Amino acid sequence: MMSCVYDDAGPFRRAVRRTAATRPLALLYGRIQHPADTLVFRLTRGRTTLSSWLAGMRLVMLTTTGARSGLPRTLPVLALDDGDALVVIASNFGRPHHPAWYRNLRAHPDARVVVDRATREVRARELEGAERDRQFARAVTIYPGFERYRSWTGGRRIHVIRLEPR
Repeated sequence: MMSCVYDDAGPFRRAVRRTAATRPLALLYGRIQHPADTLVFRLTRGRTTLSSWLAGMRLVMLTTTGARSGLPRTLPVLALDDGDALVVIASNFGRPHHPAWYRNLRAHPDARVVVDRATREVRARELEGAERDRQFARAVTIYPGFERYRSWTGGRRIHVIRLEPR
């Protein structure tokens, strides 16, 4: 199992998490994370992603249906375990617009995730109120950068999505 809480990660992994929460590296990671994680995921036959290995955080491969195209779109996203469900944070590295996967899930809430080499069919449900705040706070304990991203969004709300088994 991967390190879940920031303070429990080793010094190298904490440094990786800290650098991802700086503007220059968040911009860089926002551009390279998807292809790098996808490549490592394929090379390791679904065992890990580059981000998981470097930062010690669980990334899953999320497949959504394109909001406009209707085509399947797969990309790595940070996921928190929540019982038999997963929670994902639509931070988009603090950019002012929502990530495409969030727009896709709003249009088509049924999706698929690959986690621990197993494929799961899920349905997305956006969290609100105290439930949203609790899960966002949990996410910050794993990756403090989420708190910083909130100040970079230009007022955009960072949505929290629960992926429940179908």
